[in-house]
Amino acid sequence: MVITIETIIDSAIANKTFLQSKRPAWADPFFDDIKTKINTVADKYLGIDAAKKLRESTQALITIQEPAITELSEIKIQIEVDFDHNPIRKKEILTQLGYTSHFKEAQKRDQEGLINLLYQFKTNLTPELKTEIVNQGTNQAQLDNITTFAETLKAANVTQEGFKGTRTELTAEAVNALDDVYNDVIKVAKIATRFYAKDKTKKDLFSFNKVSKKLNFSKNTPTETN
Repeated sequence: MVITIETIIDSAIANKTFLQSKRPAWADPFFDDIKTKINTVADKYLGIDAAKKLRESTQALITIQEPAITELSEIKIQIEVDFDHNPIRKKEILTQLGYTSHFKEAQKRDQEGLINLLYQFKTNLTPELKTEIVNQGTNQAQLDNITTFAETLKAANVTQEGFKGTRTELTAEAVNALDDVYNDVIKVAKIATRFYAKDKTKKDLFSFNKVSKKLNFSKNTPTETN
């Protein structure tokens, strides 16, 4: 919840020129003050380290999501075309690299699917398989990019189970503080959604459910074998 409302406020800050023109009461430092309040609550009640890791991992996911999906899609079509003469081998490669199990979810911007696909791709892309794919025509740099994306996630420790282990039990005081800052953000979101009624892309930036779904973390810790 904390990451979702912080993401919504970041969108408000990014679009504040328009929003403030519609509602002068949101003049600076209105949005910045809410962001500071969110960070203060997160640090105090989730623990500074846990809150920091959540922010870092979320940012890592946001940063790589679109380029990773683009690269994965381009590699997939090349494998399908290059190995079309050998359907059995084509299926084996796509399964080995995680496409069969996780690609559809990743395409839908499901972050659990993307995380699992990247980790499986990195783990199972052996030197021999890489050479085989490159020899058929795929650019090696694209394959290496996927490994880089996976390493980025690993460095940010993007595992929901890991975060659970560092969270503290929420007291009544913490719940009230979180509810308070949540209400501040939802008020902004409701009004901003109306302001962007004719712009679906912008409107979705202020939908709690849609932002929360987009920022969905893996429920299971991805594993690597190398």
